[in-house]
Amino acid sequence: MLGRSSRQGPEVRSQELELTQNLELKTLPTPVPLGAHVEAHSPFPTPHTPLPILLGDDCAAIPDGSGYLLLAAEGMLPLLVDTEPWFAGWCAVMVNVSDIYAMGGRPVAVVDTIWSQTTAISEPLLDGMRAAAAAYSVPIVGGHTNGRSPYNALSVAILGRANQLITSFDAQPGDRLLLATDFRGTPHPKHPFWNAATMADPIQLRDDLAILPHLAETGVCKAGKDVSMGGIVGSLLMLLETSKCGAVLDLDAIPCPPELLLEQWLLCFPSYGFLLSVHPDKVDAVRSQFHKRHLVCEAIGEVQSSPQLVLQAQDQSAVFWDLATQALTGFSPT
Repeated sequence: MLGRSSRQGPEVRSQELELTQNLELKTLPTPVPLGAHVEAHSPFPTPHTPLPILLGDDCAAIPDGSGYLLLAAEGMLPLLVDTEPWFAGWCAVMVNVSDIYAMGGRPVAVVDTIWSQTTAISEPLLDGMRAAAAAYSVPIVGGHTNGRSPYNALSVAILGRANQLITSFDAQPGDRLLLATDFRGTPHPKHPFWNAATMADPIQLRDDLAILPHLAETGVCKAGKDVSMGGIVGSLLMLLETSKCGAVLDLDAIPCPPELLLEQWLLCFPSYGFLLSVHPDKVDAVRSQFHKRHLVCEAIGEVQSSPQLVLQAQDQSAVFWDLATQALTGFSPT
């Protein structure tokens, strides 16, 4: 049986399993396979990559010598670009850096694509990107800029390198699901974002992220995913789909910042958040690495062979998603 949290507020506990419908509507607004997009990006071997590069991970992992090149890209929400351009610029770098570390890698450099109606509009975007690039010690080495666009848009791509991988394809039945996160932050006043980054010490940010490649290189964790726009539940579901597994997620065991209700936290995009699928024998070793850095890392569930994500609270449970009958993204290796 999974351990229980001492957090027993009745205003939260009495509604925990009622979260299922809300999570499905809010976290996964378009719960259908990506269809033609998946087909167009089907992996295929090349002379330089004789093995297909699997789709559905935080980055493309390209074999290179004794390790891997990691390649990823992220586009920013138009609303964020228009209303909070500095923060959008910061997040564009941050989420890419997180993708690299989530796979056990280290970032090398980023490039950006900025389209803006005027060059003045692009300045706060660039300022936010520069601030994040300095904080995470990853250079911006080029990109493409259009200062006469009919709209404003920002995307960033990143290159990284890994010696060993943490992938979305290797969660195994019986693994414990760990949530690693940082409570030393505040909720964003307008968006479902937990900000433990913009005001943090840059050395702390980098050292906290360095835990992930250490876990990969010491062999104590081989599967995981960063917590992104899908929140804890949506990100877990993506991990399960690519690993062809299911899980029981124990809502009582999920650590939650005191500033937020559980429902808010489950829908939140944390600046530092990782779901790790870990063999039971390795759980203590993994948790200790985060605890030494004053980070939160707790077991919140267990991977199962049945392709269902089940939400559990106290003595109740409910199937949130059945991957056998409904795919989420369609990114599942054959």
